[in-house]
Amino acid sequence: MHQDLRQRESLLQNETSSPVARIDVKSHSTHDLEFDEAARKYRSLKHQQSTTGYLGSDISPHYQPHTLLSRPPSPSSITLELLLASQSHLGHSTSLWNPMNSRYIFGIRQGIHIISLDVTASHLRRACRVVSGVAERGGLILFVGTRKGQDRCVVNAAKLAGGCHLFTRWIPGSITNGPQILGGCKLKIVDEFDRDIQDEVLNEEILDHPALKPDLVVCMNPLENFVLLHECGLHNIPTIGIIDTDANPTWVTYAIPANDDSPRCVQVIAGALGKAGEEGRQRRKERAATGDITYTPFRGDQDERSNARA
Repeated sequence: MHQDLRQRESLLQNETSSPVARIDVKSHSTHDLEFDEAARKYRSLKHQQSTTGYLGSDISPHYQPHTLLSRPPSPSSITLELLLASQSHLGHSTSLWNPMNSRYIFGIRQGIHIISLDVTASHLRRACRVVSGVAERGGLILFVGTRKGQDRCVVNAAKLAGGCHLFTRWIPGSITNGPQILGGCKLKIVDEFDRDIQDEVLNEEILDHPALKPDLVVCMNPLENFVLLHECGLHNIPTIGIIDTDANPTWVTYAIPANDDSPRCVQVIAGALGKAGEEGRQRRKERAATGDITYTPFRGDQDERSNARA
């Protein structure tokens, strides 16, 4: 009697502890994952990774394109190796060259001009000092890149430097005829720490204020933005531009001889200029914290009266 009860209890325990088979949603039948083909391939892949994953060479310092946007290089970290890896030395065909670029050309290889990276590095560091100085004095910097693929690096550089960006077509006359073209744009008032000032009196005073002009223009593709550079020259606005072997270096104030057709080269240059602007902004804020303001603040009617006397 007791033996029969023990056998029945053991049978019930085995039935309750045994796993229930999965039911397929489509066929409504039991589906055993042990023999599933996808699961078998996955286990085989994990087994191969665990047994042979340590074999081969170490490729940890490999190139990651997104780091040029998330962590752009600083002006002090610009090296010849970085410029060489970004293809900054490749120019155009010798039949398309501009003779005024002869001082930037290192040599010729397979019918293509090779740009001297020493000159590129020195001119890029000089441009970084210019951007840093303008940002430190509270100047307005405009970053322009209208080619395909330049929008993200231009926006990121403008965000770091606290300036403006343009990645669409430049409207002719935006500087020479700014009051008519940009007259409807709203102006924003910020303090010495780049914080918005919400003052109704000041907001009413700047309604009739003319459109602001940039203090510095950084152009990534001068060939397509000759009108912009010409307007900057008419209004004595300094410019920085990437000059390839087929461009005219006299179009810009501070030329950076490099390959303007390489997206990686443009990202390196734009990131370095943006980081330089960020360093200048940081120095300006540190000086403003001690009461030293590096630019003349806007005083509304007082500035208008002084301009009227002049």
